Amino acid sequence: MKRLVALLFALALAGATQAQDGPAAEAEAAARMLEEATRALDDASAARDRVKALTQTVRAYEAGLQAMREGLRRAAVRQQALERDLAAREEEIAQLLGVLQSMSHTPAPVTMLHPTGPVGAARSGMILADVTPGLNARVVKLRAKLDDLVVLRALQDSAANRLEDGLRGAQAARAALSQAIADRTDLPRRFTEDPVKTALLIASTESLDGFASGLSQIAADPTGAPGPAAELAKGSLPLPVQGRLLRGAGEADAAGIKRPGILVAAPPRALVTAPAAATLRYRGPLLDYGDVAILEPRSGLLIVLAGMETTFGETGEVLPAGSPVGLMGGLEPDDDGIVPARLQDPGSDWTQTLYIEVRQDNTPVDPAQWFRTDKDD
Repeated sequence: MKRLVALLFALALAGATQAQDGPAAEAEAAARMLEEATRALDDASAARDRVKALTQTVRAYEAGLQAMREGLRRAAVRQQALERDLAAREEEIAQLLGVLQSMSHTPAPVTMLHPTGPVGAARSGMILADVTPGLNARVVKLRAKLDDLVVLRALQDSAANRLEDGLRGAQAARAALSQAIADRTDLPRRFTEDPVKTALLIASTESLDGFASGLSQIAADPTGAPGPAAELAKGSLPLPVQGRLLRGAGEADAAGIKRPGILVAAPPRALVTAPAAATLRYRGPLLDYGDVAILEPRSGLLIVLAGMETTFGETGEVLPAGSPVGLMGGLEPDDDGIVPARLQDPGSDWTQTLYIEVRQDNTPVDPAQWFRTDKDD
């Protein structure tokens, strides 16, 4: 019996010796993603195309931070479930430990005696032999749950520094990207913006529809660089931002207003990129849409991206596919070692919205015909 109780305490009180599969493994993988993004940021300064390298770096940070938060959410949910289960069984576990501990203090010669003699001793030994495997199984399950708790708590403690470093790295990458775009001079231009015509158009328009239609009146310079290739496969364009579809074309919002574009939920400070090679027809604030970028992948086709806090580039530039167009607004979560309650909701940090409208020959069409909206990007 002493050996059994010693086994119980050894198993129940042992430290975590195994890494938990699931949330812990995901968090470790996310940490490696952030480390790789940090190395990419260091290498980007020497890259031939700094804008492209830094764009990939910012995307890598976004993916790593998202994966880290998702791992922490799952870890927090798992920890709560374990704590509730152990709390519900607290009395049962305490009774089991108390009985076994009291039996362990009984001198060994006494445990070999039985009031009815050798036959009773033999019978009690057989009963104990039958009970021991069941107790061992319960001890193993208890040890596994305690180990899980130790791993999950250690994970959340260690994640604080990793998240903080990742957030600093992402901010540095965005700042470097903004500077690289400002320094870029090698992009071809189809035309140079006429600020007077643009200002008059903004002043005279009362809707996004009217402004987009009016852009056709600001003709591109026929002597400028050729436009991007016109080959576009419908339904194959990636979403311009790492996000998920929030509302489809023609669906009413909370105020009952219907718009011909789609609405994509995205994390704060998420990078917005050109889904295809396109001419930048307009960038800047417009009405109540925030900063807007209007791209022209080919003649007669416009992609309107509205709701950003910052936009990049110069009107008239021909942007390669995947080029930075802007950044979403908002503040990134100030994460610490204790997972906030909001992190347990998978959608709680997707607080920004990007409005995407596609216009063909001045007529709005469903963006779902052009973009891959059936999964997160």
